[in-house]
Amino acid sequence: MSTITARLDQARPYVLGLFRIVVGLLFLCHGAASLFGVLGGAGGTGGTVPTGSWPGWYAAVIELVCGALVLVGLGTRAAAFLASGAMAYAYFKVHQPMALFPLKNGGELSAMYCWSLLLLVFTGPGALSLDGLLTSAQANRKREAVTA
Repeated sequence: MSTITARLDQARPYVLGLFRIVVGLLFLCHGAASLFGVLGGAGGTGGTVPTGSWPGWYAAVIELVCGALVLVGLGTRAAAFLASGAMAYAYFKVHQPMALFPLKNGGELSAMYCWSLLLLVFTGPGALSLDGLLTSAQANRKREAVTA
């Protein structure tokens, strides 16, 4: 194994953690914009989606909550799974009926979020996550209980 490959492999958990943080933050911001009208608001109009409207309001809640969970790395796999499914729904129900390919139907963002979040389902949170911190704390408690 080359030295470069070994160094890249050592960095993998941290780069994956940074990927998770960026995807979670962007996803959270998308939900916050739709729910609260911040950061340009829903669709860049400065407004919000009507409370309880299907599917927009529910999608925005999923984006906000799951984005926050993915960002901090808490329940990452479950949150990413739910969020990925929401983006698949958005692509196939909202965008795909207009045209087959994302460049033609405006669904690039939904497709990228869907696949990025699905990747996190399979890879886990990486480094710098609350999941990792909690797992580490549980392992330490078990070790202390066995040695006591």
